[in-house]
Amino acid sequence: MKDYKKYFIVPAPPEDVYLALTHPNTLHLWTGEEATMSTEPNSEFSLWGGSIVGKNLEFEPGKKIVQHWYFGEQPENSIVTIKLHQHNSGTSVELRHTNIPDEAYEDIVEGWNETYFGSLIDFYEEEED
Repeated sequence: MKDYKKYFIVPAPPEDVYLALTHPNTLHLWTGEEATMSTEPNSEFSLWGGSIVGKNLEFEPGKKIVQHWYFGEQPENSIVTIKLHQHNSGTSVELRHTNIPDEAYEDIVEGWNETYFGSLIDFYEEEED
């Protein structure tokens, strides 16, 4: 099992980034895929056509998202914590993903950098143009 931590700068206010990560319609706008998402603790979620699934654990509007990501019959929970902080250029996103299965680590890291936050950053940069 491995952990991953990284900071991203998203050119939008924390409240907008929070909505982009938690509202199904907004998720659809920047991912291009249908999403099942709710800000109710213990609700199930599904992103990118079911390639990411799990359970929502905790929300602090505009500030924090905590989720349990499912990786089959894994004994330890894989927890994603996303913290949003005001930044001069928009939002500083602090990502921490724990207990990533070794065989999935490279794909997960690439997914966070390219697909997940890469797409979100691109979405807001295009909005600025």
